[in-house]
Amino acid sequence: MTATMTDAPPPAAPKAGDAPQRSGRSLGQILVIVAGALLLVAAVRMVTGSNQLDSAGQVAAALGLAVPIGLAGLAGLWSERAGVVNIGLEGMMILGTFGAGWIGWQSSPWLGLLCGIGFGVIGGLVHAVATVTFGVDHIVSGVAVNLLALGATQYLAKLFFAGGKAAEAGGNPKQSPPADSLPDITIPGLSDGLASIEKHHWFLVSDLAGIIGGLVTDLSVVTILAVLLFIGSWWVLWRTPFGLRLRSCGENPTAAESLGVNVYRYKYAAVAVSGGLAGLGGAFLALVTSHTYLEGQTGGRGYIGLAAMIFGNWRPGGLAMGAGLFGYSDALQLRNGGVTVHALLLLLVVLLALLAGWKMYKKAMWQGVVSAVMAALVLVWYLLTDEVPSDFVGATPYVVTLLVLSLSAQRLRMPKADGMRYRKGQGK
Repeated sequence: MTATMTDAPPPAAPKAGDAPQRSGRSLGQILVIVAGALLLVAAVRMVTGSNQLDSAGQVAAALGLAVPIGLAGLAGLWSERAGVVNIGLEGMMILGTFGAGWIGWQSSPWLGLLCGIGFGVIGGLVHAVATVTFGVDHIVSGVAVNLLALGATQYLAKLFFAGGKAAEAGGNPKQSPPADSLPDITIPGLSDGLASIEKHHWFLVSDLAGIIGGLVTDLSVVTILAVLLFIGSWWVLWRTPFGLRLRSCGENPTAAESLGVNVYRYKYAAVAVSGGLAGLGGAFLALVTSHTYLEGQTGGRGYIGLAAMIFGNWRPGGLAMGAGLFGYSDALQLRNGGVTVHALLLLLVVLLALLAGWKMYKKAMWQGVVSAVMAALVLVWYLLTDEVPSDFVGATPYVVTLLVLSLSAQRLRMPKADGMRYRKGQGK
């Protein structure tokens, strides 16, 4: 992403004989990677004896923490695919938490969910007016949205929750009264059967049972909605004419306009959808995670969602993997984190050793040596300790964010016109 505002580039003339470039990995490659990861995690669990590494409880906690991060990342993907950098995701999530908490306790959590989405859309439209219509720097506008959302919700919380019926129901200037719960889904029979298999701690079999069990036990309807939104976003953006036109606005808006695309309209639509998705992520925090609006409950998840989007190379599949990784690292704080993170050190040693071997095979000797040295240092840390300090466990999500972005930075390919100023009429 870039904060530099320049004019959009002129249309690039295609060369004769150019073939469309294929991006991403094949299904077979993805399955091989997933199988290898499962085998590696199962082996580490057996060696370390850390059965919480992939237990159903750990997976369920990771999923619950990954959903708001994934929705924030998906919001950023919609906006940036249309060429608008959205640093204001954190503010739009804050608006979503307040809207969901405000309406949720007074009526029903379903209406609260819709209100959270609506408040996020309002934040998205404010960002769209500033960046698309008036050409304000995208970073400046996003930071302004974050500050405005924080200040507005703090003021409104004091106005609506500090007195009257709200105060009698448990509200105060920093939180709303509790709202009713949204329904959860558990598959009868399957969940209990998987839990029984997991207790045997068999190699790979129990690991699979724990992972699947965490995905089918006490599953929130909003989580299912989030999964459907990921699939739907992929289909709309990559398999429909609307998505092709929207992505063309993020790649070369001048060329898109010359072909009859109303660039402003598509940018507005993308940023509005972005705000709604971020608001839904905030509503998840208010109605599913805590059942109440709390000041500061987003905890920087909007920024972590952006990191997950970048890790996913501006694609839904990679974004989902990044959100799952960050959610898993965040869940370590809740479930015996020190011991589990200590077991993950051994997993990190193996990954760094594999990375070192791959870099040396590719003749990148300096990078290979650095990876090998890091693997040796982490191995020494693992052998000399029995548990990771709690302070480090709390910082694990942010350490993972930095590591993932640094390791994935070389393969990133952002939309070409992302963050660039576009003025109507350039393509005529």
